[in-house]
Amino acid sequence: MSKRIGIEVSVAVAEAVKLCNVDVIAAYPITPQTHIVEAIADLIANGELDAEYTCVESEHSAMSACLGSAACGARTYTATAGQGLELMHEVVYVASSMRLPIVMSVANRALSAPLSVWGDHSDVMAVRDTGWIQVFCESGQDAVDMTIWAFKLAEDKRVLFPVMINLDGFHLTHVVEPIVMPSKEEVDKYLPKNSYPKPLDPRTPRTFGSFAPPAIYTEIKKSQEVAFEGTRPIIEESFKDFEKHFGRKYQAVEEYKTEGAETILLMMGSYAQTASLAVDELRAKGEKVGLVKLRLWRPFPFDELRKSFAHAKRVIILDRSISVGGPGGPVASEVRAALYDAAKRPAIVGFIGGLGGRDILPENFVELIKKGQSIAAQGQEKFEMYGVRE
Repeated sequence: MSKRIGIEVSVAVAEAVKLCNVDVIAAYPITPQTHIVEAIADLIANGELDAEYTCVESEHSAMSACLGSAACGARTYTATAGQGLELMHEVVYVASSMRLPIVMSVANRALSAPLSVWGDHSDVMAVRDTGWIQVFCESGQDAVDMTIWAFKLAEDKRVLFPVMINLDGFHLTHVVEPIVMPSKEEVDKYLPKNSYPKPLDPRTPRTFGSFAPPAIYTEIKKSQEVAFEGTRPIIEESFKDFEKHFGRKYQAVEEYKTEGAETILLMMGSYAQTASLAVDELRAKGEKVGLVKLRLWRPFPFDELRKSFAHAKRVIILDRSISVGGPGGPVASEVRAALYDAAKRPAIVGFIGGLGGRDILPENFVELIKKGQSIAAQGQEKFEMYGVRE
């Protein structure tokens, strides 16, 4: 039976990894991810998880080790954050191109310089186009559930792509939340044993990731893109399958009080919980405001967002990273691309805030929404850095 307990989210993620019977973990500790891999190391040392823990000298080595274990058919997990994700950046591409079902938790963290260990989405936005399926978590429960879900999705023979689970550094990783932890029996019933279709085996030699001349490289990338886009219906199917087994519903795009909303706030991650309080306050005053939470970041859910915004007059987007020299934040750019040909395109106003872990309180979200409405009323679609002291 599932059990509801109070537990630090990082430790809960480690427990979820244990429930999934992972074979190999290769990871390097980095704040704010460290508690996850420390807890996993304890589980192995205590005999609670029968797995190989590879102690590596860097995140680049961690992902390299994961390539080898996943290619051999081992259920493989890693975790990282911030600068660590950027150090493994080169190898992250290889995992998706070689169709290796690795699962990785990213404790989202701001990037240097200046040095910051606190959370924002700068790290993951730097790897958004690496070919990994990517989801964002709003709560500790999400982080546990998405970990279990990710292994089943990644290892599905119709998918065979790595999955990245994003959870906000400190605002999620280091807080204690009430979480329903599934039982071992429930997870075993849900998650079959990994059966990688073409594992490395000296008895049947194969070549992985070999040199590709210009004559074939484009075709290989086209094949990868077609296969990656082909995961969309399988992802939806997998969300429904998870709900069937555990009773908790997840979707690529999730709506909160959007009925009749003329203004919609869009965001990802844990700050959506705080934003919902602002929406509650404004709705209580009769304002037609709603919240849309983007769970699936890659592949990007264009169709679902178009449906969510079909009746909105304005969309206000909070990005927690900045595309320096670009049109604002990465999420706002994607939404503009999704809606560029919409018959009744809403006004799109982008904000960038919460950088380096700066808090945005419910009253700040009320102010942000009202400011976005004012900008849209002036016929502008610019972006602003929210909360800057000038």
